[in-house]
Amino acid sequence: MSWIDKILPSISTSGAAANKKGMMVPEGVWKKCPRCDAMLYQKSLSENHEVCPKCDHHLRITARRRLELFLDSGEQTELDADIEPVDLLKFKDLKKYKDRLVAAQRATGEKDALVVLKGSVKGVPAVVAAFEFGFIGGSMGAVVGEKFTRAVNTCIKEGLPFVCFSTSGGARMQEALLSLMQMAKTSAALEKLREARLPYISIMVDPVYGGVSASLAMLGEINIAEPNALVGFTGPDVIRQTVRVKLPEGFQRSEFLLEHGAIDMIVHRRDLSSKVAAMLGKLMHLTPKVEAPMTTSDLGTDASSKETEELALSPDDAVTKSPELDKE
Repeated sequence: MSWIDKILPSISTSGAAANKKGMMVPEGVWKKCPRCDAMLYQKSLSENHEVCPKCDHHLRITARRRLELFLDSGEQTELDADIEPVDLLKFKDLKKYKDRLVAAQRATGEKDALVVLKGSVKGVPAVVAAFEFGFIGGSMGAVVGEKFTRAVNTCIKEGLPFVCFSTSGGARMQEALLSLMQMAKTSAALEKLREARLPYISIMVDPVYGGVSASLAMLGEINIAEPNALVGFTGPDVIRQTVRVKLPEGFQRSEFLLEHGAIDMIVHRRDLSSKVAAMLGKLMHLTPKVEAPMTTSDLGTDASSKETEELALSPDDAVTKSPELDKE
């Protein structure tokens, strides 16, 4: 027997003992990429915005983590965090709905599937919402619709833009019509935001389906998606069985949707905050602001009353009162 054979049993025994004690690889240190199967060091992955450095796959992340990456660090206020879902229908399938709610709340630490924060994006004040996919598939029920609507109302009241990260399986079937009506409720709220001339930017992240994709996710002034995100109304297998035709490869991926004009752009996760901030800055600059009427003293003592009147006109009034247009 060689010296190697003599020490091998002791190495194997000590290694097994260490493994039993959980000393080999601490939990949470490594994560496997679901696309390329690469083993990724969690700290490096976090520094890379939870994007695989090998294949550039955007891993699914929690709503809190998404907001942490997107918003400026500093003063942030969570809106309507105390609203909780209620099992009004006493719904039961394989499991009671109230039991599903308790399990989801324990697993995610959230009361429901939408988190709303008021903060700033690269210095631009905004209200930002994010769906929590881990909470019953990010499904939209009465609480999600109410929190979304209240977030819009806050934007209107305070003159702020609205950004929403959507990732959802659709309307929450356990709430039946109460969940379906949230499609109309959120769409109506966004129309009020548009009437107030405040921008809404929708950001779709993998996956977005059902009633969420058919309502609030596609109603932005600008609709953005992360790379390779799945966006659709229902799954491809259901569509194939219904229409009985061969569908294009990857027809629900964000790249296909961009090519066919269904979304406006695809933005990498690391660039989202800077690009959205630039858009919000421009869109908010176009929003009319209520200002005090201009006076002669504001313009200087040499300004004539006619010049003062013309400078005080809004753009629409200026066009209406243009002498060149009157002559035509």
